[in-house]
Amino acid sequence: MTHDHDLVLRPTEAQTAAALAPPPGRTGGDLVVETLRSLGATTVFGLPGQHALGMFDAVGRSDLRLIGLRTENNAGFAADAYGRITGEAVPLLLSTGPGALMALPALAEAAAASAPVLAIASQVPVAGLGGGRRGHLHELRDQAASFRDVVKSVHVARTPSQIPSVVAEAWESALTAPHGPVWVEIPEDVLRAETLVPQVTGMDATPHELAPRPELTAVAAHWLAKAARPVIVAGGGVVRADAAGKLKQLAERLNAPVVTTFGGKGAFPWTHPLSLQSWLEDRHMTDFLEDADVLLVVGSGLGELSSNYHTFFPTGRVIQIEADLGKLESNHPGLGIHADARLALQALLETVPVREDPYAPDRVKLVLSDIAERLSGQDVGLEQQLLTSIRAALPARSPSFWDMTILSYWAWSAFDAKHPNTMHSAQGAGGLGYAFPAALGACVAEPGTPVLAVSGDGGAMYSIAELATARQHDLDVTWLIVDDGGYGILREYMTDSFGRATGTELTRPDFVALASSFGVPAATTTPQSLKDDLKKALATPGPSLLLLPATLRMFAPTHL
Repeated sequence: MTHDHDLVLRPTEAQTAAALAPPPGRTGGDLVVETLRSLGATTVFGLPGQHALGMFDAVGRSDLRLIGLRTENNAGFAADAYGRITGEAVPLLLSTGPGALMALPALAEAAAASAPVLAIASQVPVAGLGGGRRGHLHELRDQAASFRDVVKSVHVARTPSQIPSVVAEAWESALTAPHGPVWVEIPEDVLRAETLVPQVTGMDATPHELAPRPELTAVAAHWLAKAARPVIVAGGGVVRADAAGKLKQLAERLNAPVVTTFGGKGAFPWTHPLSLQSWLEDRHMTDFLEDADVLLVVGSGLGELSSNYHTFFPTGRVIQIEADLGKLESNHPGLGIHADARLALQALLETVPVREDPYAPDRVKLVLSDIAERLSGQDVGLEQQLLTSIRAALPARSPSFWDMTILSYWAWSAFDAKHPNTMHSAQGAGGLGYAFPAALGACVAEPGTPVLAVSGDGGAMYSIAELATARQHDLDVTWLIVDDGGYGILREYMTDSFGRATGTELTRPDFVALASSFGVPAATTTPQSLKDDLKKALATPGPSLLLLPATLRMFAPTHL
């Protein structure tokens, strides 16, 4: 009797000939590159450091495209965005010690947003491993430990022969739901050492599918079919699973209103009669969700932002579909279904009958009108005007990336993303400086498509050096910087809480002159001219910068 695991793939004659006559002078670095190419990688991000030179030398002799940014953290943000846009695992090449640690905030954002970043870092030579024994430059006592609580998994190679399997194992981990960043570590001398290992040609790292258990979807389907007031919360997992179409089918079959989380922007059509849009920070919406007798949460952990800062307490049954096991019932008890969003929605579509509810669109209209009425009583016309102008100028399929700034906080709730996977922000981990380097990664992922980055002046200073990267690679990015003279949202938070703000006022450069010094066209715009200026900038190939001097304020989510 023959079992599948008894079958052995036999090399072809060409593979045998290539294995017996590898090119001379190959190193551990070549094994890294060959494995990445065999797995399908075409582009890598990062910047070289002393211990990683063997890996970068191999990249330079390959057909991989290297996008080098000016700091490791920004390279990590760019890789994160490339992974979000393409759905592919994306290599981030790092050096040892300080260079590696510089990428920690970016990897934290990738972990929070489930972006499949494959961080491959060098390490001190093997003889120096073990913590401070040899005093190598950049040495950490346990480098992998610095990343273990941030990334999804850690993989270590200590000999050349281990490299292909370790890289493939990490690749598979990054792309298995829930997606996430992984850490690979290889010592300097292993990267530099000549190897007898044949050229890597036959790697396979197919991610595992995470299908729902049928008894769970049967119960969920029964609850939804019998519900009087079902509501769906669609999170980022719907976008990552490419399940927006199935979500729409299920919502229409159930006649269930849908609200998208800030990470799930674009997962449901903004103007659909069942669309509650994304007003999760408004108390009217929180009340509406609490009133649902069955709440279907797809691809969200109902964390701080998605639960209106943990003020949301559902009164009905909760069904939670989530690929990240640790998020199941982590905030609210319910029927937890550990599954990829696409597969789970498909299972429900095969089980749930049509549910008639002619009043559902009217209930949606009512809650949205209540929110609009609340906003009309606040002095927030400028903020709404800016979002309207940006939406009018930005092509429907163009990705946009938003930093942690007041206009972005508005966009989470009020911006129509038009399509799935087109609006991204740093709201996963909440670090500053994300928007511009992430937009550069998106430009690399979708060449020829104009990309927008939105930052405040404070966050812009984190990534100002990447103007050089944008110019060097002639990337089609437009950077909109809203200049309010400091950390505007922190100024507002501190003033509200303590009556005054400390450490929020900033001296900043002449952004237009600074961008021009990098060879990047730049101009100052106004709220009145923003739409036309932005449309022109986005239509012009290559990088550009628009500076908008404006002091914005947040909307009040409850009665003043």
